[in-house]
Amino acid sequence: MIRALWTAGTGMNVQQTNLDVIANNIANVNTNGFKKSRADFQDLMYQTLRLQGARNEGGGMVPTGIQIGLGAMLSSVQKVFQQGDYQRTDNELDVAIEGNGFFQITLPSGEKAYTRAGALKTDATGKLVTPDGYAIEPNLIIPAKTTSISIEHDGTLTVQIQGQTAPQQVGTIELANFINPTGLRAIGKNMFMETDASGAPTTGKPGQNGMGTVIQGFLEMSNVNVMQEMINMIIGQRAYEVNTKAVQAADEMLQMTNNLRR
Repeated sequence: MIRALWTAGTGMNVQQTNLDVIANNIANVNTNGFKKSRADFQDLMYQTLRLQGARNEGGGMVPTGIQIGLGAMLSSVQKVFQQGDYQRTDNELDVAIEGNGFFQITLPSGEKAYTRAGALKTDATGKLVTPDGYAIEPNLIIPAKTTSISIEHDGTLTVQIQGQTAPQQVGTIELANFINPTGLRAIGKNMFMETDASGAPTTGKPGQNGMGTVIQGFLEMSNVNVMQEMINMIIGQRAYEVNTKAVQAADEMLQMTNNLRR
């Protein structure tokens, strides 16, 4: 009975973590480029009371043995890099990635970060930056007196400058890709950083070597499915509830044992 109390307690803990993950997904349902997370669980160690294959007193073999499970634990919380829906904005500096890849960002520390959010801006020098002012890698600068900006599917950035008849190409947006994107470390602000688990990035022009293409005038929305998250929340809530019932049942059995001498 004491074992049941602790075992059910582990079940309550993992369902609380599950709800935390779901709540973060729902909170970011309108966050551009957000990738939902999924909590994965596994069973804990087992208490073995009799080994499988042990010999009984008659010389026969025990076919199954006796193992009592001790609950559940969190094994991982992984990002699901499924493509999100597109929102048309008609903004010249809004860019969505169709397929694999990440925009590259240079942080103030000099380190590189990666994002799927393509709501780009220009700073006072005309440099393409994120909404937080971090520069896009490679550096791309929009010249002064630019009247229109065109971004092709292969990332080629061309501008029309006032007083000039021919458009001017100023550079190319490059993407980065990883062998294991789920191994990236989320650091907030729609950004990820490389880890040993993700592997080193491969970079290149959109549309080449497995990279996705880019679409101007669109933003990639969050890939959170609100209906699915609500279902997962209900399932997690009921699983938490049934674990509390197990705690309550174990407590009532202990109470009966304590009342035997009354």
